[in-house]
Amino acid sequence: MTPPATVGQPLAQVDTPALILDLDAFERNLKTVADLARGRVRVRAHAKTSKCPEVGKRQMALGAVGVCCQKVAEAEAMVEGGIADVLVSNEVVGEAKIERLARLAARARIGVCVDDAGNVLALEAAAHRAGTKLDVYVELEVGMGRCGVAPGEPALALARSVAACANLRFAGLQAYNGRAQHVRSMAERGALIGKAAAAVRMTREMLEKNGVACPIVTGAGSGTFMFEVESGAWDEIQPGSYAFMDADYAKNEWAAPLPRFEHALFVLTTVMSRARPDRAIVDAGLKASSVDSGMPVIWQRPGLAYTQASDEHGFVAIEPGAAAPALGEKLLLMPGHCDPTINLYDWYVCVRRGVVQALWPITARGALT
Repeated sequence: MTPPATVGQPLAQVDTPALILDLDAFERNLKTVADLARGRVRVRAHAKTSKCPEVGKRQMALGAVGVCCQKVAEAEAMVEGGIADVLVSNEVVGEAKIERLARLAARARIGVCVDDAGNVLALEAAAHRAGTKLDVYVELEVGMGRCGVAPGEPALALARSVAACANLRFAGLQAYNGRAQHVRSMAERGALIGKAAAAVRMTREMLEKNGVACPIVTGAGSGTFMFEVESGAWDEIQPGSYAFMDADYAKNEWAAPLPRFEHALFVLTTVMSRARPDRAIVDAGLKASSVDSGMPVIWQRPGLAYTQASDEHGFVAIEPGAAAPALGEKLLLMPGHCDPTINLYDWYVCVRRGVVQALWPITARGALT
């Protein structure tokens, strides 16, 4: 696929739609998390957001221990791109996927989550055949309502089954409340993580009281990670969106202890039609920006609103008196949800002060298995 830009090109000349990364804002976001976590918890940045080893390497250069991701194919892309420590912070079920995961552990340190004893046995058998070892985390249900065993006795029983396996290392607990990330109120988000922390502490104490060492509790996201840090219940955090941010995260209340991140990720789009005075049509539609968390927001253009999308077209309403965009003019859109938007592109067009500095391939794009 031909890149939409060349290094040294002005932003205004980049072909559209294109995924733009503001390097200055991106680098400040990475540094903010690294500085807050240093000496308190480990950072394992979530690559399900970036889908790009180049992003992971920059996070690791600032102290992250590795990355996490959600699919085996994402883990394969990260290892191929030079990341040597990857946690699949998800359950991996099915013979083909488990075999791939076990083989990948010959090339890097690989972790995975479990919530079922039968899955533990399948992972052990595959690792034995591959001659490898896997780090295995018992996932706790702490409010997400998705995967994970109940805290306490169920987690203890599953941890014991992992510890009994020759080719698996019990690495600790995965505890992530994804639903809390976009709760708008700081107080409500803090309360949800407080409940999760109580469940984590109770389970860890039960494990250690029963002779099962729990090396790491991992979890947390961009909307809550400082609550997890300050609770003292987590050893490792997994934020991903913080590096980029999006329009949905912008709706959250942000106050201490959580830092305010900058918007670094945009979709560049061109006005392709001005047939009506109150509307512009742009070339970024559903195939250019995810709308599952709402429509994208037009960046720093008062009076313009992206109101709807079809496959290849975006509709921009122009308020009376607003500065109307001209045919061929380019606009920056702040995506509603960064993760699935990134998955629509092959390249980050990395820009610093209006000039293209680099092109980073999004090598885990479409890595669904």
